[in-house]
Amino acid sequence: MAEPSLLARLVALVGDVTVAVRHSRDGERAPVYGTAPAIPEAKPQGKLPTLKMPTAKGWEGDHKPTAAPGLKVNAFARGLVHPRNMHVLPNGDVLVAESMSEPDKPGSLFDHAMTATMKRARAAGDSPNRVTLLRDADGDGVAEESHAYLENVRQPFGIALVGDTLYVGASDALLAYPYEPGATRITQPGRKLMDLVPGGHWTRNLIASKDKTKLYVAVGSLSNIAEHGMAVEENRACIHEYDIASGQSRIFAGGLRNPVGMAWEPSRDTLWTVVNERDGLGDETPPDYLTSVVDGGFYGWPFCYWDRVVDDRVPQDAAKVASALQPDYALGGHTASLGLCWLPEGTLPGFPAGMAIGQHGSWNRSKLSGYKLAFVAFENGGPVGMPREILTGFLSPDEKHSYGRPVGVALAADGAVLMADDVGDVIWRVTGA
Repeated sequence: MAEPSLLARLVALVGDVTVAVRHSRDGERAPVYGTAPAIPEAKPQGKLPTLKMPTAKGWEGDHKPTAAPGLKVNAFARGLVHPRNMHVLPNGDVLVAESMSEPDKPGSLFDHAMTATMKRARAAGDSPNRVTLLRDADGDGVAEESHAYLENVRQPFGIALVGDTLYVGASDALLAYPYEPGATRITQPGRKLMDLVPGGHWTRNLIASKDKTKLYVAVGSLSNIAEHGMAVEENRACIHEYDIASGQSRIFAGGLRNPVGMAWEPSRDTLWTVVNERDGLGDETPPDYLTSVVDGGFYGWPFCYWDRVVDDRVPQDAAKVASALQPDYALGGHTASLGLCWLPEGTLPGFPAGMAIGQHGSWNRSKLSGYKLAFVAFENGGPVGMPREILTGFLSPDEKHSYGRPVGVALAADGAVLMADDVGDVIWRVTGA
């Protein structure tokens, strides 16, 4: 990994001082989890939000994440470039979206600080703009083949296969490509189905409906709290439903600041998503969340959060606040929960049925949160209990370096759990020990 710039080191020093001052004043906050979280009162951070992010280091030698008792982890594939999300094809091949945030032109001192911090953490830079195909032909749990499957796609993230069409969520469009089983490359240009607005929260995840007639497209907000106005947030902070036959789309659910991972809960055929909430109100305020998605539902952003708690920094709309639905499950403040995958009971020894969640990790809190592959158990179609850990060890003990950062999660053809790590440039594979 490259050494951070002088500006990045200076920003980190200023951030450490700010964190120390706020920490001495407020104390450490316990993580906010579960269906009935006790969310601390908001404490707006003003024009100097808490800024703390580890410097990207990567994995060296045999170093790897720590698996929970009864589990083991191995590298399914190494040498990728910022792998973010995955899709497992019917023949077991794994498609990996390699992409990265495009740095915006800084407009303020904080913008410069954030840009330097993102580069130091390897969260922004030159995007690979590629989908890679990985093949484990001999079934030993390690991919021995790697092929550039799709290239020159602007920040690909979501991937879905329906019949003989492969759909890709680029930051600026929903694209369709002809799919040929077993092929290791697509050379034909993508067919644009739907315009999407790039920038801001740029990931465009996809999931097909159970009957394969529709696609759900997750689009995050441009900003933190619509500080540039609501006009530029049109068709953002929502999940779109795209009808494959007609080519028509509509907003399925809104008020979701940055929905990324999506998965189906099978007992009730309900769509679930993980959402990154707003910044600048405190270490645990408000928590990111896991929620079922109701057709026509509104989840509060930017006007309020959780149980209709009003954000006083935002010009208000009383009707919108009154209509806001409460999310199902709090995942802790600023965990940046991005990946989501349903795990049937028995997938991992000792784990019931539930959702695996790739938590990319925080930047806007005094003690880092996330940076793990977490698990939330489900009963009767909904989440229960406290989160458990599947993989940890992505941070140095002093929180100054990240060896890796979890993103997308997928279930491999052989039943193993795969997790993309965009700092370590690895796809990790988790099975029983």
